[in-house]
Amino acid sequence: MPVPDFQSLMQPVLRAAADGEITVAECVEKIAPQLGLSSEDLGEMLPSGRQTVINNRIHWAKFYMTKAGLVRMVRRGLFTASEKGRQLLTTSPERIDKSVLAQYPEYVEWWEKSRAGGNDPETATLPSAEHADTATPEERIEASHALLTNTLRAELLERLVETTPSFFEQVIVDLLVAMGYGGGRAEMGKAIGKSGDRGIDGIVKEDPLGLDIVYIQAKRYQPHITIGRPDLQAFAGSMEGFGATKGVFVTTSSFAASARDFAGRISKRIILIDGEELTRLMVKHNVGVRSRATYEVKRIDEDYFVEE
Repeated sequence: MPVPDFQSLMQPVLRAAADGEITVAECVEKIAPQLGLSSEDLGEMLPSGRQTVINNRIHWAKFYMTKAGLVRMVRRGLFTASEKGRQLLTTSPERIDKSVLAQYPEYVEWWEKSRAGGNDPETATLPSAEHADTATPEERIEASHALLTNTLRAELLERLVETTPSFFEQVIVDLLVAMGYGGGRAEMGKAIGKSGDRGIDGIVKEDPLGLDIVYIQAKRYQPHITIGRPDLQAFAGSMEGFGATKGVFVTTSSFAASARDFAGRISKRIILIDGEELTRLMVKHNVGVRSRATYEVKRIDEDYFVEE
């Protein structure tokens, strides 16, 4: 039989994950006999030839359920059912799909943000359910690309929160260098966060002599934690100690209005980058991500068919 769509896989994947920590490959082995999938079914590849259909659909089933809080990532490659997911299974649902996930506020919040492209004006808006069936092929491609990008950014943010402080600080230095600061030269940036760093986590020299330096503060916080004015005041104080005039405060969470107001009123130039902007910049400048597949869309060259 053909491999079920990713929504049809949600319930069996959640049941498999309820037995303990599991990888996608282990999940395939566990649910394939239940679904009556043959070796030929399991070997079916995506058109790109880079991944099997079953692995891809399990990944998406898992990802969507994490947004509803039914599944949680344990560490890289391992996931398990959350307490909320186990509670759902006690109700013996015949099927788990997006309509079930929509009962969870965190999923609704994520989906609405994905549909709108987050705060990224460069990301196409996803079509509404009513428009999906009437969208042109180009609109569907752009909408799918937008969803893939927003999904990548969500996964990227989750991964950043799990990193060590020193690794996160290096990520920010790498990002600023990739954006062109320090002439795009890796040796011009340095993560310095450690005991006694006087409140500075990294620097990027904008010129070879270090006459102009951008100072960095990097905070890995869970999304629900908000950076307030006191944090900005402390960073500004640290910059004062170095005689610095330029700073970048980066967080995986968000900034309170009072923090943004403070940064906009002081004489020092402090740029604030929250989790939304951070992942957008990382994807745009290829920091921590890489291209997986490229699809080229061609059209008729009208000039070629002009007869003299």
